[in-house]
Amino acid sequence: MHEGKSILLLDDDAVFVETLARALVRRGYQVVCATNIATALQLAQVSVPVYAIVDLKIAEESGMDCITPLLALNPALRILMLTGYASVATAVTAIKAGAFDYACKPLDADEILSKLGLTAANPLTVSATEVAPLSVKRLAWEHIQRVLQEQDGNISATARTLGMHRRTLQRMLGKRPVKQ
Repeated sequence: MHEGKSILLLDDDAVFVETLARALVRRGYQVVCATNIATALQLAQVSVPVYAIVDLKIAEESGMDCITPLLALNPALRILMLTGYASVATAVTAIKAGAFDYACKPLDADEILSKLGLTAANPLTVSATEVAPLSVKRLAWEHIQRVLQEQDGNISATARTLGMHRRTLQRMLGKRPVKQ
């Protein structure tokens, strides 16, 4: 086992949790798993983790809500916020709240460990996403997410700010984010 390498894994996708936990244990890490925030905080109080992998959307909860209580238990905790619906606005909010890093799913165990600083990434390797500029559709998605964040999630206020019909905005938000 890696000394002091305990990881809290919080995600509502039980299959993802089980698969990732098994991969991390095979790499020598101690992993505790939770599928809701209350359980995660209870487990963290019993065995204070050094690292945490937290999903942004946990059923009806937000992974952002557990950042402050987890950091209160261990101010040096490195929290990696994962999401399937990435936006610049949520990334900035997560980092400002105290998350160490932010990443878009899907990621494998090695990529997650690299994001947490637990493996040496090759500095000469540059991924295509780091080089390619964002598409116009992706930039529009990011802008909508930023305005939505500024309006505290209020869709009607966001639609007014963007000068669009509320239903149109709701349909756009109901779709998956645009890839790069």
